[in-house]
Amino acid sequence: MSFSRKSLTAAVLAGTLALTACSGKDTPEIDETESLNIDYATYNPLSLIVKDQGWLEEELDGEVNWVYSAGSNRANEHLRIEAIDVGSTAGSAALLARSSGTEIQTISVLGEAEWAALVVPKHSDVESVADLEGRTVAATHGTDPYFFLAQALEEAGLTMEDIKVENVQHNDGYTALENDSVDAWSGLDPVMAEAENDTEFLYRNTDFNTYSVLNATESFLEESPDVAQVVVDTYERARQWAQEHPEEAAQLLADEAEIDLEAAKTVIEERSGFDISPVPGEAQAEVLSNLSPTFVSSGVVDDQQSVDEALDTLFAPEFAEDAESSE
Repeated sequence: MSFSRKSLTAAVLAGTLALTACSGKDTPEIDETESLNIDYATYNPLSLIVKDQGWLEEELDGEVNWVYSAGSNRANEHLRIEAIDVGSTAGSAALLARSSGTEIQTISVLGEAEWAALVVPKHSDVESVADLEGRTVAATHGTDPYFFLAQALEEAGLTMEDIKVENVQHNDGYTALENDSVDAWSGLDPVMAEAENDTEFLYRNTDFNTYSVLNATESFLEESPDVAQVVVDTYERARQWAQEHPEEAAQLLADEAEIDLEAAKTVIEERSGFDISPVPGEAQAEVLSNLSPTFVSSGVVDDQQSVDEALDTLFAPEFAEDAESSE
């Protein structure tokens, strides 16, 4: 299958290189010829499988450029500047991006992940979410852990103004917790799973996790719907592979994230939630609708109308519907 994409501008290329440098990963080769630009991330184990197996390269007549995303916030930035065509985030981050004017749509649900929670050092004097009042908490702005924190505080009768948020990337949040620079960390797997020997859960709530999703820019979906379909089909192949080969999937995650294999197994086998429909729809909309007032109350979006309009147009289910029906 052949396809055509517009060449990246110099500005987009510069942005991609700068973001990748920040992630600490090798700079991807950006070819100004026909290409698919897609991210991979340790918080999205399926992306590691697709990348490792080379399935997209086999299916597409063109270059596949892999760009590392250190968090949903990075993936959103990559999508905003069109450094990538397809990127993986939490559902909350996808909604935030569209609410903020980034023209993306969710094309597939990757898993019902329980990947975010509040953690504290062992023997911490913080025993409840209410105890966080006046404390410092590490969280990555614009990601599921950030919104997990906001919802947990609201449930406990607090707001983000009642604590000090240390806005750092996920890995750095755990480092801050290790160094006693913060009192708690709103963590994200796989780092959180690796840290379990030295931390304990302060608060978990599966309802505050907003699914792992795959998003694409609207321009890409309009110009190359056939390629988008191949991507979603390939992700469905990876989901099946992960369920049939959990140990191999865990090893891929352990190698990429540089974590213990047992921690990677916890992520793959207990917290990724791969056994769901890939079609974005009612379940995801309900979770995001429940979260949307938090966007406004926490100040990340100016008004509820912007969030509601974004949610109404966020999903493009036809790609996952086609992939699911062809299984």
